[in-house]
Amino acid sequence: MRWILASIALLLASAGELAAQGKGIRLWNLTTATISGFQLSPAGKNEWGPNQTLNDKDKEVDHDERLRITGVEPGRYDAKVSYAGSKQCVVRDIEIKADAVFSIADKDLKDCKK
Repeated sequence: MRWILASIALLLASAGELAAQGKGIRLWNLTTATISGFQLSPAGKNEWGPNQTLNDKDKEVDHDERLRITGVEPGRYDAKVSYAGSKQCVVRDIEIKADAVFSIADKDLKDCKK
């Protein structure tokens, strides 16, 4: 009986770890507008990766929507954020953690250009 309980406990722990691993990194758009482009670069490098909004079913990230970020390891990044009408801003030195949500808000937007 004891080994059955130990086995069940081990299975539940493993299931919990798998569920946590499955969440991935996500962006939470807290800006007041819909994001049409989102690229990451290691902080200070200006080596922009692919447009992450292509991971979304409608290829945009509405206000208060979350977007799964792929192909990125935890670390510090700069983000290039694009909006309809050619407005583009940079957010510097974002800390991205494994299986966590990070957010971008209007106050974070710097170096905006049209």
